[in-house]
Amino acid sequence: MTLAERLRWARERAFVGRAAELTRFRTALRGGPHAPAVIHLHGPGGLGKSTLLRRFADVARDAGRPVVEVNGRLIDPSPSGFTAEAGATQPDGAVLLIDAFEHIAGLEDWLRESFLPGLPADALTVIAGREGPSTGWLSDLAWQEAMVVQRLDELTSAEAHDLLEARGLAPAVRKEVFDFAGTHPLALTLAAAVATDDVFAPTPDLLASLLNRLVGDVPDDAHRLALEIAAHAMTTTQGLLRAVAGPQRAAELFDWLRRLPVADWGRQGLYLHELVSDTIDADLRWRDPEGYADMHARVGHHLLEQARTATEADAMIAIRELSYLKRYGSMGEFFQMQREGDFHEDRLRPGDETTLIRFAAETEGAESAAIVAHWLRRQPEAFWVYRDSRTGEPAGFLCSLRLTEPPSDEDPVAEAAWEYAERTSPIRPGEHVRLARYCLYPPAYYQISSCLHLMQLRICADWIRQPGLAWSFIISPYPELWTPLMEHLGHRRTVETPPYCLFSCDWRITPMSIWFDRTQPGPLGDDRAAVSEHTLPREAFDQAVREALRDVHRPDALASNALRHTRMVNGDPAQTLPELITEAVDALRDDPREARLHAVLATTYFHRVPTQTAAAKRLGLPFSTYRRHLERAQLRVSELLWLKEHAG
Repeated sequence: MTLAERLRWARERAFVGRAAELTRFRTALRGGPHAPAVIHLHGPGGLGKSTLLRRFADVARDAGRPVVEVNGRLIDPSPSGFTAEAGATQPDGAVLLIDAFEHIAGLEDWLRESFLPGLPADALTVIAGREGPSTGWLSDLAWQEAMVVQRLDELTSAEAHDLLEARGLAPAVRKEVFDFAGTHPLALTLAAAVATDDVFAPTPDLLASLLNRLVGDVPDDAHRLALEIAAHAMTTTQGLLRAVAGPQRAAELFDWLRRLPVADWGRQGLYLHELVSDTIDADLRWRDPEGYADMHARVGHHLLEQARTATEADAMIAIRELSYLKRYGSMGEFFQMQREGDFHEDRLRPGDETTLIRFAAETEGAESAAIVAHWLRRQPEAFWVYRDSRTGEPAGFLCSLRLTEPPSDEDPVAEAAWEYAERTSPIRPGEHVRLARYCLYPPAYYQISSCLHLMQLRICADWIRQPGLAWSFIISPYPELWTPLMEHLGHRRTVETPPYCLFSCDWRITPMSIWFDRTQPGPLGDDRAAVSEHTLPREAFDQAVREALRDVHRPDALASNALRHTRMVNGDPAQTLPELITEAVDALRDDPREARLHAVLATTYFHRVPTQTAAAKRLGLPFSTYRRHLERAQLRVSELLWLKEHAG
């Protein structure tokens, strides 16, 4: 017997109830003049929609029908992403099963108006989600005849008892579980999973109690870690377990996860029910924040490599998996979109140019429209268009410029970004600057939105997947709104070009793995207000570093330096700070490209010259050149210490 056959047999043995739904599905399979083309199932989480769809798949295959399964939670929420998963064409008699439709609800109009009408006449589609169909279905007379809407409710009492009996529980235990969990399928399944042959001792907190007991009953620490990985990641593969939990038991752990009553799987891997994963993940963040941070980093490093090496077709799914790890903590509002699918990313098409220029004119004025027209001529490949999934028309656009030489003076923002990079840390051969010049969605101009969320994913893809990235810049007219996210992503406010400001990151001192480690979600309940009172803003940190350099030989001054409260200072700041400063300065000496900066710092602060004029003379530099090198050297030392402070 194959594993697939064993799993099918287990599903059939464990499946109870839903007789009316199965009868309706079998009737639809047989076809006929009045058979529905679409069955729309809806109901709250935990009622068994996914379980019922798997039973539908078995029934359809038994009837000789080809089955196509799509999980809205796992796909790129765009027409192209859906089509790639479902197939551009369907064979005759195909049964299309769409689960977790609430995750791609924005595709509803496109599905109804474009995709489904193109299916073969004898195709059958089942849509399962938490919400019922929109008025677009209900107000269309044709769809009223072709679609059946079914709300999924809890089990009947008899079905609930059948479910518990199928799990082999003794009658007395079945009664205790039923009295506790009622007829809710997920609660019953979890309670049955933690009950023993002769006892079930519930507590008042239903889901948390059951899950805590479930976690407590795992075989060993390796299985516990596997469960926590599966709760944290969007999907879990054997490769992810191998990378995080070790290669020796990855296959065993994956098979164990797959058999859990709260697990399901798709083409990309397995996943836990959302209510389950949220509870397990929050429990670990609260119970073991250090272990949680370590697991988060190891999962992230694996997914970071996946995102870097994925094919272009799979790139955005890989980026989405990486972004999913950021859904908790103070940055959750920037990474959690309640609804997706209304917009999708596309390349520039003929005729789009006029619309994009109009968007710029309407939101920022004629000068901005001229700059957009300039870059459309110079770098059309820099533009990504975000289309309304229903109409296919542009709704917004991203202009992500790749600069390898000084830009022309037709764009003062690009010019300012390039000048800052050259002044601070020049671009070397083979390197480039990436500037997110426009992130325009006119209905919500530079505000948090699902359209701008897609642009953020593309910007992250540019950082991760483009070799030779030296600097990245992101523009914003509302820095106060976006500063928390930018700092979380390692970008600090540097260039002011009113009415905009630019956030920047030098990737040569921020390797990708360290960049990810700096974006930890933090402990449970963490938010911007909960940050330690001693955490210095970047500007204050830079000033404190300059003062520490100046006072490196004055222990009394170092004892009161603002850096004394930072995490990198352990013990007496009068002793620790000179060591940290010296280490950072010496790091510049060890890099031949930074040797001149080391010489400027060593001469100015360690050789005890009386004045900066004397330092410039000793170095043989014009005073203006000396001051420019000193400013850059101070900033580089500050960057190294900032990295040490926030990345350990």
